[in-house]
Amino acid sequence: MYHWDFGAVWVYRNLLLSGLAYTLVYTLIVVVAGLLLGMVVGIGRVRAPMIIAVLLRGYVEVFRCTPVLVQLIWFYYALPILTGIEMAPSTAAALSLTLYGAAFYSEIVRAGILAVDWGQTEAGMAMGMRRKQIMRRIILPQAFRRMLPPLMSQSIMQLKNTSLLSVIAVPDLLYQAQSAAHDSYRPLELYTIAAVCYFAVLFPATVWSKRLESRLGKQDRS
Repeated sequence: MYHWDFGAVWVYRNLLLSGLAYTLVYTLIVVVAGLLLGMVVGIGRVRAPMIIAVLLRGYVEVFRCTPVLVQLIWFYYALPILTGIEMAPSTAAALSLTLYGAAFYSEIVRAGILAVDWGQTEAGMAMGMRRKQIMRRIILPQAFRRMLPPLMSQSIMQLKNTSLLSVIAVPDLLYQAQSAAHDSYRPLELYTIAAVCYFAVLFPATVWSKRLESRLGKQDRS
């Protein structure tokens, strides 16, 4: 029977904390970058000329229909061969996760914009507003309320996706747990601690997202 001994892994606490901090900072970077790019792509698919909208749709479908793990490996190993530019693991991971997340964010943005009644646009045009003004002052503020809950859910998924970074040696929480497990021969304890750390971050974020969604739903019905 296996004997649990969490005291034996206490010495690795700073390593695990550094991995957790790296995971959180990395998540913030790819979420912010993905949101900005996703906003541009989502609006572009609705408002851009046909040829550009088609190209944007192609980008979205490629990243939505391939596993994120495959994308990580491709960006780290294949892209430098094609471009001749060497990439650090952290750079390849940031590029991959940002583009992956932006593809999903863009669909949320596009759906939110299309959900706003066309009459709002017509009203803005009747007032002499330009299309950019209508989008910025009328459409996006209304669409944002609808977009917020799914944007939160996708951001939580981005945090989960960072656990895949260890496959290309990015020093996130899981990578540090693996390193400590190999050194201490205590994989069960260390992977359990890593799971608890992920849960401690993700569970409050999930609860907050559900409450926000419920609150916005009540406001829309009132």
